[in-house]
Amino acid sequence: MKNFALAASIAVCGPFCIAAAPVSLPRSTPESQGVSSSEVLGFVEKADKTIDAMHSLIVVRHGHVVAEGWWAPYDAASRHSLYSLSKSFTSTAIGLAVAEGKLSVDDRVLTFFPEDSPASPSDNLKAMRISDLLRMSTGHQNEPFLGPLLPESKTASPANQPAWTKTFLAQPVPNKPGTHFLYNTPATYMLSAIVQKTMGMTVLDYLKPRLFDPLGIEEPTWGTSPQGISLGGYGLSVRTEDIAKFGQLYLQKGNWQGAQLVPAAWIEAATARQTSNGSNPKSDWEQGYGYQFWRCRNGAFRGDGAFGQYCIVLPEQDAVIAITSSVKDMQAVLNLVWDQLLPALKPAPLAADPKSSETLERTLKGLSLRPQQGSGASGVGAKVAGRVYRFPTNDRNLEAITLESDGKADAVTLVLKVDGVDHRIPCGRGEWRKGRLAYGQFSEQPAAVSGDWTADDTYTAKISFFETPFLLTIHLKFTKDQLLFDSESNVAFGPAQKPQLVGKAD
Repeated sequence: MKNFALAASIAVCGPFCIAAAPVSLPRSTPESQGVSSSEVLGFVEKADKTIDAMHSLIVVRHGHVVAEGWWAPYDAASRHSLYSLSKSFTSTAIGLAVAEGKLSVDDRVLTFFPEDSPASPSDNLKAMRISDLLRMSTGHQNEPFLGPLLPESKTASPANQPAWTKTFLAQPVPNKPGTHFLYNTPATYMLSAIVQKTMGMTVLDYLKPRLFDPLGIEEPTWGTSPQGISLGGYGLSVRTEDIAKFGQLYLQKGNWQGAQLVPAAWIEAATARQTSNGSNPKSDWEQGYGYQFWRCRNGAFRGDGAFGQYCIVLPEQDAVIAITSSVKDMQAVLNLVWDQLLPALKPAPLAADPKSSETLERTLKGLSLRPQQGSGASGVGAKVAGRVYRFPTNDRNLEAITLESDGKADAVTLVLKVDGVDHRIPCGRGEWRKGRLAYGQFSEQPAAVSGDWTADDTYTAKISFFETPFLLTIHLKFTKDQLLFDSESNVAFGPAQKPQLVGKAD
């Protein structure tokens, strides 16, 4: 890596002179790029059946999109929370700052934050370098806790919190940096803070003219800490095709339409095995770790994020696979990629297969999360329609619920009063209906709802916050003058099921 600075200093011509890239990657038929439509179809069908739940898929071969699909209500135009896939973008920002001569991976972390340094820093803390942050080898025994995990695109209220950089530097460092792998999201936050301290702007603003604009990544959002620093380790939201473009850029060693956006030397270093993190040959989390990238089986590397956000790059097959999802078992998705999708990538173009290609395209266009199923009939529906059920103070800020119906099974609207604001939620029966909703940890944002009567006295609705991995299922059980409200999330960092709330009718 000591030779990197010299190589990098001449590798970047300057992205400011680069015209914005076309919005989309070029499209092609699968067979013309050596991809079997029938085998990709097999992957899609098995993923749809066994993975709960896939949100989107883009397969890029030889620089061309050969398959793409979104499970409704997810769609091509909506951004998706990346969670820790954001880390790979933060790594790229560090690489660009190094290329501009503003940083070195050998710089010591403490030199950037003298005001936040402990009074008597340990020798291990003094020795911690940017490279240790990049490869998750800071020397910590436990991941520092900087503050509550924030919604992906939000800014925290300061709430008298100490600076997150100060909290990080106060954490004991019992191990010599560089000797102990510990997945460490706060370490990536420190990388973001270092970029901001050095360049005078957030990572989001820094990457906009250097990466996002040239790749045609429009309107990315990135949450910030109470100190206004991009979260770094999570918090970035972009579209699925933007993930694919980012992977394609790394596959092309940083070159994009003839311009070297990111030095090839950085790409090589960031995606190489910089540290060991296990020895299980069947685990894609124990193949080594680079600079905020994971090594994979089959000679691949990837960035990934909680609940199944993937940017998988396969250099040997000249392919990129972008996936968003909400899963509890992220390895299961990768296993399916290796077992079902990797064999579809052939070494040479294939004979045209119009029948399979058309079937694949039709299937991809018709994908959908499973809407709520029910009877559509209720003995109590007409009795409770229009009644207001009020709740005592609770952590979800839910004040009242009203179920509105005109007597038709497919015309149910939920009215949730949250923080003093009524949110009207038309519920699609057997389909998803899109709108906007604020609830609990979710500020007002796009949401899609499907609902039906699942028992004579119970209305069940699925609420998909389709710019995130989260799908909330709520059960409304009406009993005399009470409403029993239960809710659970498909995935969560903590308990997925919330305590029951009991509302009383006016």
